[in-house]
Amino acid sequence: MSPILRAASYAAIIFCAVSAAAQAVPSFATGAESIPTTANQIVQNDPMIIDANAGTETVVPEIDAEPRTLSALVAAESTDDELTAEQECLAGAIYFEARSESLDGQLAVADVILNRADSGRFASTVCGVVHQPGQFSFVRGGRMPAINRDSRDWREAVAIARIAEKDRWESAASGALFFHATHVSPRWKLRRVATVGNHVFYR
Repeated sequence: MSPILRAASYAAIIFCAVSAAAQAVPSFATGAESIPTTANQIVQNDPMIIDANAGTETVVPEIDAEPRTLSALVAAESTDDELTAEQECLAGAIYFEARSESLDGQLAVADVILNRADSGRFASTVCGVVHQPGQFSFVRGGRMPAINRDSRDWREAVAIARIAEKDRWESAASGALFFHATHVSPRWKLRRVATVGNHVFYR
């Protein structure tokens, strides 16, 4: 082969090699990394894209847990909403019978009233239980005395009434139907359930 033809052949081979390389790499590539050409490559290379098949955990927004103490539950309970007649009677009974007691003591008194309404042995409503003659000394002439509704005692009584009504906290006197102050001894032949604060509770 003549030198001219040999040179032409080498030039043709080099041209083909350069053209093939140009087609393999897009003209906008920056050189260091190749451009992904498949969806799978894009998912693997982009940390902002979650692969549905990769088994990653789903992040669930954190939801506030139920308060872990009765005090926290009372603090979280809204007392601004209007009360139903039954809630009014229950909160009033808590206010007059147990406002000087701990929150546990107030809840125990509330549970006695609710238990009575459910027992079939007393009136079938909370208001009926509270106003039943001879049961609660603060009820006079079928009515409660005036309540200081701006007081902390009333707000606590309302919160406890709603918590007890919804059964959101276990009472220390669960199942009790009767109670009396610790400074008296009525000699009841009943099963003692608990002593909470200044009250003794029975079934």
